[in-house]
Amino acid sequence: MSIKAEEISALIKQQIENYDSDIEVNDVGTVIEIGDGIARAHGLDNVMSGELVEFSNGVMGMAQNLEENNVGIVILGPFTEIREGDEVRRTGRIMQVPVGEDLIGRVVNSLGQPVDGNGPIETTKTRPIESKAPGVMDRQSVEEPLQTGIKVIDSMVPIGRGQRELIIGDRQTGKTSVAVDTILNQKDEDVICIYVAIGQKDSTVSGVVETFRQNGALDYTIVVNAGASEPAPLLYLAPYAGVSMGEEFMYNGKHVLIVYDDLTKQAAAYRELSLLLRRPPGREAFPGDVFFLHSRLLERAAKLSDEKGGGSITALPFVETQAGDIGAYIPTNVISITDGQIFLQSDLFHSGVRPAINPGLSVSRVGGSAQIKAMKKVAGTLRLDLASFRELESFAQFGSDLDKATQAKLDRGQRTVEILKQGLNKPQRVEYQVAIIYALVNGFLDSIPVEDVVRFEEELHAYMKQHGQEVLSHIRETGQLPDKDAFDKVISDFKDTFVVSK
Repeated sequence: MSIKAEEISALIKQQIENYDSDIEVNDVGTVIEIGDGIARAHGLDNVMSGELVEFSNGVMGMAQNLEENNVGIVILGPFTEIREGDEVRRTGRIMQVPVGEDLIGRVVNSLGQPVDGNGPIETTKTRPIESKAPGVMDRQSVEEPLQTGIKVIDSMVPIGRGQRELIIGDRQTGKTSVAVDTILNQKDEDVICIYVAIGQKDSTVSGVVETFRQNGALDYTIVVNAGASEPAPLLYLAPYAGVSMGEEFMYNGKHVLIVYDDLTKQAAAYRELSLLLRRPPGREAFPGDVFFLHSRLLERAAKLSDEKGGGSITALPFVETQAGDIGAYIPTNVISITDGQIFLQSDLFHSGVRPAINPGLSVSRVGGSAQIKAMKKVAGTLRLDLASFRELESFAQFGSDLDKATQAKLDRGQRTVEILKQGLNKPQRVEYQVAIIYALVNGFLDSIPVEDVVRFEEELHAYMKQHGQEVLSHIRETGQLPDKDAFDKVISDFKDTFVVSK
């Protein structure tokens, strides 16, 4: 079979006409070292810090150390299949996560991928995990309360929308319970909550998610889970992923509450990465920029100015202490970044005072600005009363005779401690908190036996629901205390019906 010369020339002409001269340039490097979730690659000369790179088996990594002859990459997934000599290529994208309304009610990992078995998340929006915090001119002062539903916090260490309040304490002192109750209390408050679990056991996180589901809190909550079994890079990234999801809502004028549980484990994961990347270790083997790790995260919480939409992110970072040592490296770092701290004490926890918050070591630098006026009025002297009670209590145990005024202070203090106790997953609306604290500071509880105080509170709330709606509505709607005579009458009428146990 012979091919004519004209046919050959026609084919060549056709190929020349259809030739596409676009040249695709790819930055491709070679893995020169691999191990412990860290890869070093040669040849990625133009890679950016924080850029996503892709290995030949499809696993993603993030460029961290940009050195003269190689790039240190943290691997975001299984690294056992990657070998020396494998190809690694740039993607041109800085590390980012999906954001938007579609994530609400879902449990996702540090990369924003669903891990709750409820199918894919349909969202096209993404945000980079690292972004610049709002400047001073883009912010406004914190003055709108964020009600936690926990009496001891709302009365003595109030939190405002846009604030960063550290929750600090040893293991097993009820830190997570404080966060869970605060999230449950945001029902009907138009606040989107993000719970970031860092290095927790999967069973613990499942329990928290189930609590949210049973109480209807998943309708406004996103859970970001980087479990204890995950590689260190995902524990390091989880808080940044969470705050990026929150920023999407904040910049659209909404209010967000974000809980980082806990940053001690993020710092440990970052220390592990840094040592593997050969960064020079400093105090307690943490690298010199461990302060920057947390400051650039927490500075992104803010109350935006009205020109920027007035949205806010309130951050509750957790830090775990060893034997109550708040002077350790990570606790002092985070204390210096935040606007106050809530200190949970194991002695109080084990003696049955729960939540085990020590009002002497806890402080809110926003203070009364983040309280409604009614709470500010009734709870004004509570902290001092409690502090003087603790002092008198240690003095009175020596058994000396006490004068009437001292005895009255001790009695009032015991009732104050009882009132500030609160059951698990039972956050209280602010109007009910004001009612019981008003009854306490105005002496209505002085004649009630200490063992009946908790029952008195429960029954007072039930009574006011039926017979004191006007008083409760006034506090809720105006933020002010109602007429004193009307308030006193409701509480007195209830007290007349209250039966003291024998």
